Amino acid sequence: MERLPMVSPVRVPAPPASMAANPLPPPDPQFVLRGTQSAVHALHFFGGAQGQGRPLLLSGSLSGLVHIWSLQTRRAVATLDGHGGQCVTWLRTLPQGHQLLSQGRDLKLRLWDLAEGRNAVVDSVALESMGFCRSSVLAGAQERWMLAVPGRGSDEVQILEMPSKTSVCTLKPEADAKPGMPMCLELWQADSSPRPLLLAGYEDGSVALWDVSERKVCSRVACHTEPVMGFDFDSQKARGVSGSAEKALAVWSLDEQQALQVCRTHELTNPGIADVKIRPDRKILATAGWDHRVRVFHWRTMKPLAVLSFHSATVHCVAFAADGLLAAGSGDQRISVWSLYPTHSDMSAPLLGHAEGREVGAHAVA
Repeated sequence: MERLPMVSPVRVPAPPASMAANPLPPPDPQFVLRGTQSAVHALHFFGGAQGQGRPLLLSGSLSGLVHIWSLQTRRAVATLDGHGGQCVTWLRTLPQGHQLLSQGRDLKLRLWDLAEGRNAVVDSVALESMGFCRSSVLAGAQERWMLAVPGRGSDEVQILEMPSKTSVCTLKPEADAKPGMPMCLELWQADSSPRPLLLAGYEDGSVALWDVSERKVCSRVACHTEPVMGFDFDSQKARGVSGSAEKALAVWSLDEQQALQVCRTHELTNPGIADVKIRPDRKILATAGWDHRVRVFHWRTMKPLAVLSFHSATVHCVAFAADGLLAAGSGDQRISVWSLYPTHSDMSAPLLGHAEGREVGAHAVA
């Protein structure tokens, strides 16, 4: 039998260091929604909880229209016109049915019935402030719910019981405080108490915690030197995050004595944050930037995970769905939809993207 010659293994040379260091491309959106025909200023996911299929995405535009998007067909299935051509700044659905709240710069807050394709305005609340403040709602399974809106006085917040529109109270800062206009609001309840609480971000850069029943400020903390443009609050961790016109995010906490304190700040590359949202599973958060970018952070550590640089104009708003999808709305009239860390995955696969000027592979989020 003829013996075959022995062949030495071939050694593949390692790639040059310059090649190994080449930047990795940023992730792409899963898809892009077009057709708003004006800048997108508000986003909200509706439905899509466990077993309910894909959610719908609601968008509010500069031209006063609300679009309802199917994420399966990636097309608008309905358009709501209820704000007289004035910018839609805030959207929320109520948990007890197919009802939508939309707030516009026409000083109207509209309540829509979306059941069975009716898409009709069934009630309205007249607002008395021309400011930029977005409203907030506290609603459960019961028919009555609470609404916080900017008040008649420039520094006031009005609390209404809905749907009766009964005035509960007006929250006016203490005489020696000069916080300016409220810029963003969040009603919530602690697990340990049924008393409604309100977090408010103000024009002077402060965040205040109000006890609605007592009509008093429990605590106030200076978070920014510029107006608070957006914040979100994690009630389970009693921790929040806010952004402003400056080059920093502020992370703050609420202790058992209801005292607010700034835990840390995170410096950004460019100034201007228009919106901040924590994902429902409290793993990551996203910010909407004046620099056209969406930044994604690990919520517990604030480690930068990615910078999403798809848009060509200011990103005005971001929103998370229950299944982890992230949507971003921009002045370029587009809505980008991203699947970065699906909530059902182990989050161990790297995510390629830019993090504050350097390339990163973002790994497990715990």
